[in-house]
Amino acid sequence: MLRYLIILITSLPLSACVDRTVTEIVPSAVTVGTPEKIFATTTRAREADGTYGFKRGEALKFLETTVSIPPSHTPGTLKFSYANPNPKKEFVLTNVTELGGPKGLREHLRGEDDVTIFVHGYNSTQTETIFRAAQLTHDIGLPGSTLVYSWPSRATGYGYAYDLDSMLFARDGLEQTIRNLKSMGVKRIILVAHSMGGALSMEMMRQAELQEPGWANRNIEGVILISPDLDVDVFRSQMKRIKNPPDPFLVMVSQKDKILNISARLRGTDEGERLGRISSLEALEEFPINVIDTTAFNKDAESSHFVAATSPALLSILSSLRRVNNTFGREDRPGIDILVPPSERNPDGATEIVLTETGQAQVTTP
Repeated sequence: MLRYLIILITSLPLSACVDRTVTEIVPSAVTVGTPEKIFATTTRAREADGTYGFKRGEALKFLETTVSIPPSHTPGTLKFSYANPNPKKEFVLTNVTELGGPKGLREHLRGEDDVTIFVHGYNSTQTETIFRAAQLTHDIGLPGSTLVYSWPSRATGYGYAYDLDSMLFARDGLEQTIRNLKSMGVKRIILVAHSMGGALSMEMMRQAELQEPGWANRNIEGVILISPDLDVDVFRSQMKRIKNPPDPFLVMVSQKDKILNISARLRGTDEGERLGRISSLEALEEFPINVIDTTAFNKDAESSHFVAATSPALLSILSSLRRVNNTFGREDRPGIDILVPPSERNPDGATEIVLTETGQAQVTTP
């Protein structure tokens, strides 16, 4: 087990020489690159220097940020520096403003019908997450405004256990974020979660369902779990509680996800499949979800654990879908269910959609 833990730590993009909590804010960079506004809610505690680190905060904070995307940016890449960033070649944070609670966010979202919430995974700083959300928003064209839910990750390779506890700690904040958005009049919320953020999102929906059956379907327009670091048996128990999940409900997987392979082995069993690397629909066939296999795009992806964000070929396909239909689906329903027509999907259970390198979707139903 120790061997797998060492592999997990060394396989992540870390540097012992860099303080990842430090990020320069360069207002002038906004005149160099393309500005992308990213809102955020966070359960991270605010440090004395104004940054939001790994400590857990007592109250949910609301932020507005602006990211400058460099002129040289190519889809699927995310280049930035923790010190002396070059706005011609790198993503740069140009503004961070703490808003006055839900009221402040409401003023900035006035009239906005669609909000995409991005929930990060293990080993992530707040700024890194904001950069990733800006990259996805820019490369795909996510509907409406983009909001990051930033939970208190330790942001170190050895912080996996801390992050597991923080993920559970952060459930209330994510639920509160969605309730606040709905109270502001936001009509459609798309929840996009990566890795351990998928476990957080499922736990949040489960707890809300215990209080108000049908809550998830009423308040969330669609769910996209990307490479979820989540035990399949746990996912099954969560789905049974949710019963009527948001539609569309997508799970993006890859058979070559190295991080999830190590995560499974850390649990002490080769049989403990992680949801983001599932090899068969058998355990999921009763649930009305779409499992999208992106394994074919692993070759050109910078990260096997985040193919959906780092494969230029896959991003090109998703971006094309956005150009064809700017709501990722039916005109009144944001999502990406136009990958295959509803007539080809299983109306009573799971559908597997295997994406090929040419952009074709091969559909299998149990």
